[in-house]
Amino acid sequence: MKIAVIVVRVLLAAMYLFASVSFFFNLMPKEMPAMSAAQTTFMSGVMASVYLMPLIKATELISGILLLINRTAPLAAVIIFPVTLNIFLYHAFLGPKDLPMVSAMLLLNLFLFYAYRARYLHIVSK
Repeated sequence: MKIAVIVVRVLLAAMYLFASVSFFFNLMPKEMPAMSAAQTTFMSGVMASVYLMPLIKATELISGILLLINRTAPLAAVIIFPVTLNIFLYHAFLGPKDLPMVSAMLLLNLFLFYAYRARYLHIVSK
């Protein structure tokens, strides 16, 4: 179980670090892939807010770093879960092409919740 947790932590950290670093250093391709009308509307709203995408990417960066540090991994799993869930729901409703990869991200995050359940018990118990 310990090795599985380490592998999952490193995989999730790598995914989030890659996504955030490529955003902040403009490593993404200049040409955006073709999007549906609903995806374009959603992304236009996110980009129009100006602060939301940098906030999401900063959260991914911080959580990715925290996931690599074993001591702070339970905190990182909690912090990144809303972002993971939002990415999953975006792809479930607007762009199901990448749904298998995003589903894997969600399952990995849920696995970390299960692995660190003992650390969360004092939060929900009296």
